[in-house]
Amino acid sequence: MSRHVHAGDAEAREPLLTGAYPRPGELDSDEGEIIFERSASNTPCDAGGSSQRRLTYEEAVEKAGFGLFHWLLLVVCGWANASDAVEILCVSFLLPTARCDLQLSSSDMGLLTASIFLGMMVGGYMWGYLADQRGRCRVLVTSLTVNGLFGGLASVVPWFWLFLVMRFISGIGVGGSIPVIFSYFSEFMPRLRRGAMISALATFWMAGNILAAGLAWLVIPKTWGHFSLGSLEFKSWRLFVVLCSVPSLTSALLFRLFMPESPKFLMEAGREKEAIHVFQMMFQLNMWRKGKDLQEFGLCTGSKQKGEQDEIRTQGSRRERLVCILKKALVPIKKMFDDSLKCRSIILLIIFYCISFGYYGLWMWFPELLKRVEDGGSPCANLSVPSPLHDQSCYPVKTAVYMEGFIIAAANLPGNIFTILMMDSMGGKALLSCSLLVSCLSVFFIYVVQTKTQSLILSCVFSGVSVIAWNALDVVGTELYPTQLRSSALGFFTGVGRVAAITGNIAFGKLVDTNCAVPILLVSALLLTGGLVALLLPQTRQTELT
Repeated sequence: MSRHVHAGDAEAREPLLTGAYPRPGELDSDEGEIIFERSASNTPCDAGGSSQRRLTYEEAVEKAGFGLFHWLLLVVCGWANASDAVEILCVSFLLPTARCDLQLSSSDMGLLTASIFLGMMVGGYMWGYLADQRGRCRVLVTSLTVNGLFGGLASVVPWFWLFLVMRFISGIGVGGSIPVIFSYFSEFMPRLRRGAMISALATFWMAGNILAAGLAWLVIPKTWGHFSLGSLEFKSWRLFVVLCSVPSLTSALLFRLFMPESPKFLMEAGREKEAIHVFQMMFQLNMWRKGKDLQEFGLCTGSKQKGEQDEIRTQGSRRERLVCILKKALVPIKKMFDDSLKCRSIILLIIFYCISFGYYGLWMWFPELLKRVEDGGSPCANLSVPSPLHDQSCYPVKTAVYMEGFIIAAANLPGNIFTILMMDSMGGKALLSCSLLVSCLSVFFIYVVQTKTQSLILSCVFSGVSVIAWNALDVVGTELYPTQLRSSALGFFTGVGRVAAITGNIAFGKLVDTNCAVPILLVSALLLTGGLVALLLPQTRQTELT
């Protein structure tokens, strides 16, 4: 067993010294660009004459080792990431059947697929800001609970407008968990393993995708899921919605019962004893059965956040405190577009918009497009689709549509494996740019091909390659911003991506019946733009977190 570790006295804390790291104006040797302005909390600090050694964050992470704790963390965070994928993508599998029961036009289906993204846009920055101020773990529990609870309630509402509201509120929860999960996870990782481990975490999105597609294939075509619930006719697609809410609720429970707060956040908030306790727990799990002891140490911490929060609590009336909170909530955005971070923030804004419009605009409509090529031809070959209000072709359900959706989801696997193997050697920047350019070509040829088989093959190529871009973006996004901005920045860009996803889904809904070539070719053009702009990002491979 390791010996008890305790924090040093407050008097032992001394101002942090500047370490031998690149400062503003110095260049990164890899790309010739400024990578980071190092925060004080990441530099060596003096123990103030105490015999107890005081460690920086990176030193403490290395001291805690790597092993069982990190693999358990990967499973829990990965399941949460998969639950978000299930909740987002389940709507796309509802469209071929729910459109009859809810009497949806193509425009209505566009609104339905856009509703969860609208919620994610609202929730992304809000939850990200709260995670930077109040802690990662608490926000994850709340956002995952909101996601699962309202996602499940959507299954029993009889009206389309109320279904939209439930999906919107569920999206608010999803908007919080996605950016915070990656910030939280990255802040436990040793520097040299961060790229591969974040890539491994991103692969759980594929697992969620496959789970949603598999559930749809197994549940929606079955008639045993049909029964009456009062005046509501409960059909199998509603049971599918209920099942899709289970991963989020179980993820919230796991975080609530077992997961610690991020040690990086605790150090930045000046909560030294809690941070040491987390490192001690990491060491005990990582060194399980190895018989090693953890020597006593202190930590280099800050207290800026805590002071700011105390200042908010003591200010004036409730209205003045609210105004103060709102002003402080906008401070991270202002800092993101300050001189030192302005360039990378603008580049990421463009990339997030392009990839989100392209991926979600096309992905959410894959089942519907595949349904239209069921009898042969390209997705845009038959534009004279009957009105869903009079279309009786929803039943019996064609299982081939869900089988093909499952195949496309499973096509993520090679891309995820490639990312894990190559992330630390190639770097996120190169993978992001190359994968976006290849995705652009695959989407263009989806429009060109003339047979169902060709469409399915190219859809699988798009699935396998585009996931590399998302994985690379997850890694790059966590490394480009310091701890006090990380979750806020990812939440902000997630919100930008949701605006793009809403635009893409509405565009498909409006044009898929009349001129579907326009949104498909627009997706291709935006992916090309994102791939070229990504070349302007700085290289962050295996860089220390600030």
